[in-house]
Amino acid sequence: MKYYLAIDIGASSGRHILGHIEDGRMVLEEIWRFENKRIHKNGHDCWDLESLHRGILDGLRACKTAGKIPETVGIDTWGVDFVLLDKEDNLIGDAVSYRDSRTEKMDIIFERFIPHTLVYNRTGIQKQLFNTVYQLIALKREHPEQLKEAEWLLMIPEYFNFLLTGVKQNEYTNATTTGMIYTTTKTWDQGIIGALTLPWKLFRPLAMPGTVLGGFAEAVQQEVGFNSTVILPATHDTGSAFLAVPAKDDNAVYLSSGTWSLLGVENDRAITSEESRLQNFTNEGGAWHRYRYLKNIMGLWMIQSVRRELNGEANVEGREARTAADHAWTFAELAEEARKAEGFGSIVDVNKDRFLAPDSMIEAIRAECAESGQPVPESVGEIMQVIYTSLARCYKEAIEGLQTLTGKTYTSINIVGGGCQDAYLNERTASATGLPVYAGPVEGTAIGNLLVQMIAGGELEGLQQGRDMIRSSFDIQEVQA
Repeated sequence: MKYYLAIDIGASSGRHILGHIEDGRMVLEEIWRFENKRIHKNGHDCWDLESLHRGILDGLRACKTAGKIPETVGIDTWGVDFVLLDKEDNLIGDAVSYRDSRTEKMDIIFERFIPHTLVYNRTGIQKQLFNTVYQLIALKREHPEQLKEAEWLLMIPEYFNFLLTGVKQNEYTNATTTGMIYTTTKTWDQGIIGALTLPWKLFRPLAMPGTVLGGFAEAVQQEVGFNSTVILPATHDTGSAFLAVPAKDDNAVYLSSGTWSLLGVENDRAITSEESRLQNFTNEGGAWHRYRYLKNIMGLWMIQSVRRELNGEANVEGREARTAADHAWTFAELAEEARKAEGFGSIVDVNKDRFLAPDSMIEAIRAECAESGQPVPESVGEIMQVIYTSLARCYKEAIEGLQTLTGKTYTSINIVGGGCQDAYLNERTASATGLPVYAGPVEGTAIGNLLVQMIAGGELEGLQQGRDMIRSSFDIQEVQA
């Protein structure tokens, strides 16, 4: 049996998913799961790279224990975040999270050097304060010595690839999330980098998904007990997730639903018009030079945050975590409470900055309702109803924007990722948009990661064959409007 391994690391956890093809169907097995928690370090919200690296190695050892050695391995994570290495390949500084507040007002400073209208026209990337370009401006102001000392800039999955193989290689799909890739050439934009006076040496040549990096370093082989070949998938998790959408035609909207909701379509060219910029759509680079034309929507982060808060898991710097709740809420229970509160009509803009990393998501929602003159939710059900209603409305508005900007009429929504399991959100989405929803597969990101590996390994001829196989391999739930 020929196994492939997708290491998919999200904002809250990482998963090792083994995949193989059997009787024309893709078969998945979750072989390992590990936690991903941010830590507060040197005044910033950071990723715990050591813990994540241990999780990666533990999962590889689990493959060895199970007697299922993968032919190839691919790692994907979220976008925009990075690390710096010096000439001896040592880490410089910390892996600061995109949810950290260091980028506040960096867009104002950015505009002093180059207008965002021009940047959007060149890169097609929407203005998000957590984009890598704003992080670099913040780093330059706080620690200019780190940029001066650095020889390499690696995005998070690229750093973990380096730890496994010793190879430092930047990858295209994740690089586009930096806001510094020129759509015309699909390479680093020298004009933007020069205008910001960032060290040009940091921005190395880009490789495309499917590129072979090589085998495990000797030390890794000794630690995990085997060797395998590391291949670049679409290392940006949304890039992998979109590959796994089993749409029947090109009139489908794609929704990768997890901590973030990424709603959009696939195009063969970037749309960088002023109308597109004003509607805040982005053009992220995909495998085989495709573009993911989409809108970033806050997504399940709000639900996850409320659940942690209710369960006493919230932990804010400078104060103790709340006392653990007598009842540990499940996501299903929260959805049921929302269902009971149908008719509570308050709505918030889920993309407001106040919801990005509040001390209390519940209080942030209540404050937003109060300030906008709407009824303030009191019960758990009313809080959840506000979130569900607001998300569904945001999806509806995004689809309407897509239709205007592309000139196409979309006839269905395909949802992949963990959020596709939220039956109530699927119902609300179908009702709000008037479109049928096709929910699944759940492990969309890992499946897209595996698709690239299987194509590189010669078991699949191309993307369309892979999507046809996904449609026949996994349960897709249909929800009519």
